[in-house]
Amino acid sequence: MKILVPVKRVVDYNVNIRVKADGSGVDLANVKMSMNPFDEIAVEEALRLREAGVATEVVAVSIGPKESQETVRTALAMGADRGIVLEADGIIEPLAVAKLLKAIVAEEAPGLVILGKQAIDDDSNQTGQMLAALLGWPQGTFASKLVLGDGGIEVTREVDGGLQTVRLALPAIITADLRLNEPRYASLPNIMKAKKKPIDLRSASQYGVDLTPRLTVLKTAEPPVRPAGRRLASVAELVDRLKTEAGVL
Repeated sequence: MKILVPVKRVVDYNVNIRVKADGSGVDLANVKMSMNPFDEIAVEEALRLREAGVATEVVAVSIGPKESQETVRTALAMGADRGIVLEADGIIEPLAVAKLLKAIVAEEAPGLVILGKQAIDDDSNQTGQMLAALLGWPQGTFASKLVLGDGGIEVTREVDGGLQTVRLALPAIITADLRLNEPRYASLPNIMKAKKKPIDLRSASQYGVDLTPRLTVLKTAEPPVRPAGRRLASVAELVDRLKTEAGVL
């Protein structure tokens, strides 16, 4: 069984982002970029399934600027077998991504697609669900555990009330949650080997998908500065402050 893993290039989660002076968006100049953390979890799970003998090939695919090749090379360094990059400039919204992934699924014919539940740049949490709808495949979202067997897959997913286990027929779409696994670190030899591996570069425009954004960002602003805390002398003073200042008592 082949597993397809979409991966996205985002601002590294350790970076303190800055808003542009004109409020048009986030300043990406000279900012470290890396693979979306939820997608790292998806890659790790696909590799574990291959190592367990239930998958034969792991293919990483990224949609975005030419720099997305580095994101795919990260997946190759972790252990993915092949990498595909669909080059596209500008903002690519989830529906367009899902349509492009549908085209890749038609070409690659995977038995399973595993992707992060959301990207940390836009937090849309839509691509997996949209892809499942376009393909007509069953989906298991927010997965914290996967068990393959008997021609199907059991997905333990995190819901508001706790954990829910669903059984899906293959092929299927899975979106990975944080507790699914702990991604491995790519070793230096594997990183060096990944730099030499060929990547299948394609233009996103060849698939005839309209990439024009449907949403317009009106303004981006930093969150308000939180006031500094104060040390109080007694519980009585705390209660008084809660009554007179905070108005919560």
